[in-house]
Amino acid sequence: MKIAYVINSVEGGGAALPVPAITQVMRQNGHEVIVLALTRRDGRAIKPMIQAGLTVHVREGGKKDHLAALLWLNREIAEQKPDLIWTSLTRATLLGQLTGLRQRLPVVSWQHSARLKPANARLLRLMRRLSRLWIADSLCVQQETERKLGLGANKLTCWPIFRASDSFPIAPPWSQGSPIRIGSLGRLHPVKGYDVLCEAVRLLQKIDNLPAYEVHIAGEGEERDRLAALIAHDALPIVLDGYNAEPKQFLSTLHVYVQPSHWEGLCLAAHEALLCGVPVIASEAGELPHTIDHSCGRIVPPDNPEALALALVNLLRQPQHLARMGRAGRDRVLARFDAESFDRRGQEILTRLERTL
Repeated sequence: MKIAYVINSVEGGGAALPVPAITQVMRQNGHEVIVLALTRRDGRAIKPMIQAGLTVHVREGGKKDHLAALLWLNREIAEQKPDLIWTSLTRATLLGQLTGLRQRLPVVSWQHSARLKPANARLLRLMRRLSRLWIADSLCVQQETERKLGLGANKLTCWPIFRASDSFPIAPPWSQGSPIRIGSLGRLHPVKGYDVLCEAVRLLQKIDNLPAYEVHIAGEGEERDRLAALIAHDALPIVLDGYNAEPKQFLSTLHVYVQPSHWEGLCLAAHEALLCGVPVIASEAGELPHTIDHSCGRIVPPDNPEALALALVNLLRQPQHLARMGRAGRDRVLARFDAESFDRRGQEILTRLERTL
């Protein structure tokens, strides 16, 4: 098959991040893949896609000019003549479905969010029959998609989107006398809950006899100025490091990883932190509670700085155990998301599609 893989944007991180691994499975099974992005945004995902051997077509437009994006996608699909349209995220899915309907092409659609916005859920439910198959990127997203879109097993399947590799660098253990390095990686967006992390660190400042620590947040986004103001107001030991093009290297410098999100899907960054041997404190959101247990981290309620602060205190007061917890997390992720299972599941879905086209 020739597959047109349609994504919202080529922004660094998010749904664009696993595209090379996903499309590698497609190409290894003999299929041709082109990537069509409805908008550029920061464009940081283009380089790894090209390095993976992908051809990437990017529309020069915005996030809300839907008619212009639909017309562009129609032209691209007509020119490229794929056998299948494969979409990712709501905008790409809705426009891909309309294009598939117009050009009589089958559509397959990813679902990445474990908390669909009500308007998006209504639209996707209305259009659900225009996708031949829906693929959830994790167990939590499968459950949400089944509930919100009313899809049965004949229309919905799961392909966990994380391909764990034992080649990830392992973080060195904390050493006596050095500060405990706490970190997080992601867009500076309200959904990520970094304001909650700031408040938790402010609460930590009131607690005596904690070992020295520092907090680093790697990422860029619309919340930078607000977070910088919160940090400056209380002189918090938090550094906004900016965008990091080498997330594995950043994660492997940490002793504790924090994911304070209000909601998530699978959450690649937290899983990659575990793969680097770093224990994770995360909100009870998305797939994270299914992966993280007491052996490798802590799960706290979302939007609860007090609970997050208590979890941080718990780990900060036993830094000698952090490396052991990190090893348990790495083993857990390698067992849940091993590369062989990732490749096999993708092949099964592609074979299923081939039989129906």
